[in-house]
Amino acid sequence: MIYYNYAGLDRGNCSTVIIGKNASVTGHVILGHNEDDTECMVQSHLVPRMQHKEGEMVVFEDGKAIIPQVPETYAYYWSEVKCVGGISFADVFMNENGVALVSNAARPTMDATGSHKDNREAYGLGYALRTLVAQRAKTARQGVEVAMELVEKYGYCSSRVYHIVDKDEAWSVQVPKGFNCVARRIQDDEVYYMPNHLTIHQIDFNDPDNFKYTKNIVTHAIEQGWYKPAVEGDYSDFDFAKVYQEDELQERNWLRGRNAWRLLTGVELTRDNIRQFSQKAVRKYSKEDVKAVLRTHFEGTEDDRTAGGTANPHKGYDTFCPVCNNATVESSIFEFNDDMYLTRMYRAMPRPCVNPYTPWYPVALTRVPKGYEYLDVHSAKLAHFDVDKSEIKYDPSKAWFGFLTVQMISDMNWKFAAPVIAAARDELEAGWDKEQAGVEAGYKTALECGGIEAAREYLTGYTCAQAQKAWDWALDTVDKLYYKRLRDDLYD
Repeated sequence: MIYYNYAGLDRGNCSTVIIGKNASVTGHVILGHNEDDTECMVQSHLVPRMQHKEGEMVVFEDGKAIIPQVPETYAYYWSEVKCVGGISFADVFMNENGVALVSNAARPTMDATGSHKDNREAYGLGYALRTLVAQRAKTARQGVEVAMELVEKYGYCSSRVYHIVDKDEAWSVQVPKGFNCVARRIQDDEVYYMPNHLTIHQIDFNDPDNFKYTKNIVTHAIEQGWYKPAVEGDYSDFDFAKVYQEDELQERNWLRGRNAWRLLTGVELTRDNIRQFSQKAVRKYSKEDVKAVLRTHFEGTEDDRTAGGTANPHKGYDTFCPVCNNATVESSIFEFNDDMYLTRMYRAMPRPCVNPYTPWYPVALTRVPKGYEYLDVHSAKLAHFDVDKSEIKYDPSKAWFGFLTVQMISDMNWKFAAPVIAAARDELEAGWDKEQAGVEAGYKTALECGGIEAAREYLTGYTCAQAQKAWDWALDTVDKLYYKRLRDDLYD
């Protein structure tokens, strides 16, 4: 069994932005996420719906739980983060029902065993939690219930916040190490940013529509000596985040939270309130607002990581960590739709500041675009925790490395390259925005004339074409940067 302890384990990265459906220009939830890991690459898969035999059990290599499988599991889109040794807490999912799942680190949390690491010997679940939710959830709410049942029965080995989202509801499921967790629904008129700390404070134990929790969440804390109610039997002063979070707010999380909330609401938060759960929306938000948060290096503020546009904002593994940072390997924005096949996912990889958000239709897909998957689904599952260095070695036949090249060049001379890249990137994205209405009209025509299979094929063809266009853009941008530098007599 391989337990992967990578360099970024305790840096507490990843960022998630959620816009409630009434705060969104689309009338549906918008979900944005930066996945931050180190020395990784990403590939995409489509996992089919599957029937399972009675008595079938599942086990995952990073945990000890042996879990009964359900009779049927849903199909899902799987964005797999690959690194040597495997990684348990990075992958992004959206299933055939339009339920999406992303996660953030929230290390460290209190642990009855006293461990300060991911405690895989004491608790059974790691990677299994996200995968089983993707396989079993019809709605976001059901996904929360699936996750809670699994944690309560098998225990969870890390400290993490899962975001389980569909077109109507978004939930933050906050899971400390052990057998307990709490979930709170982001309200329809709210916006949310996750600063990699537990942020659910008071729990309304009489509001099952908006809060869910394991039955021992309070009594366990009392038994361990982490919490003592002011009045015996009265838990109104129970603060989940304060009780279960082990350390103080880390500097990198404070800075990201402060600047994300500035962009979302214009409010300047102090350290005392940066661990808020959500805020009421101050306007209607679009994917462009989410992009702005996921791409920020705190430009134009006292925290500006670019030093006014002259410095590489991704340099160094230090505590000053912007939202888009040196560990960001993929950025995703989900723009949900009443018709789940029209749910539009925008993917940028590795970092969204230098690469375009390319439109994909993940629920509609019948195949993965060429160059974005190099192992078939079955092989990828077997190899997820058994990755050879050769699999993540630079390879121009894989789309990932085309985008990585753009990123590398920008890091070598940010002041020169970043403005050129941003202009080309924005032009490409604007073209896709102009096409969207026509693409969706074409889908509806295909649906009327040929049925759902023809309509899905139409959206698959479009996704594949745009994925190739984005890859071509990356290669063209490398050429453009080289020759511009040469013409400007800046080539050394």
